[in-house]
Amino acid sequence: MKKILITLLLVVSGVTSQAQEGQTWYKDINKAIEASRQEQKPLFLFFTGSDWCGWCIRLQNEVFKTPEFAPWAKDHAILVELDYPRNTPQSNEIKAQNNQLQQMFKVQGYPTVWFVKPTFKEDGKINLEQLGSTGYLAGGPSVWIKSANEIIKKFVADPKPETIVNTKKGKTKKS
Repeated sequence: MKKILITLLLVVSGVTSQAQEGQTWYKDINKAIEASRQEQKPLFLFFTGSDWCGWCIRLQNEVFKTPEFAPWAKDHAILVELDYPRNTPQSNEIKAQNNQLQQMFKVQGYPTVWFVKPTFKEDGKINLEQLGSTGYLAGGPSVWIKSANEIIKKFVADPKPETIVNTKKGKTKKS
């Protein structure tokens, strides 16, 4: 029974996004990068200890779970939760991904939010250009959003990638 429960928790937590007040929070960085590319928005990397970090929980409750944050997030960023829980199970893939990103951005404390722009190189590799970072700020959503807006002013979208559309005659064309 315990194995079934753990498996069920892994499946539920392995879903690529979680709904929070109508928001989509990606857990898989590759899916978030693709969404960033399609929607031409910066990535919002939220480094958190969701089940033990008091300041992370406070940031969630005072900002991320507020009615003011949801429309701002929808219009301005692709949300990514990079969690380092102590009691909540995670897949080995998510743990490895989160640890790699923690090292890449030199995150030493929680909560930390990095805004980044994924840039695609000709060799197919992806560079995450740092726009700026923040953490918990006292004052609620308006103070936090004002600070975030200062950071994301640096974001300049790349041209939207071409998509291939199949026509009725079996030919493909770029749009």
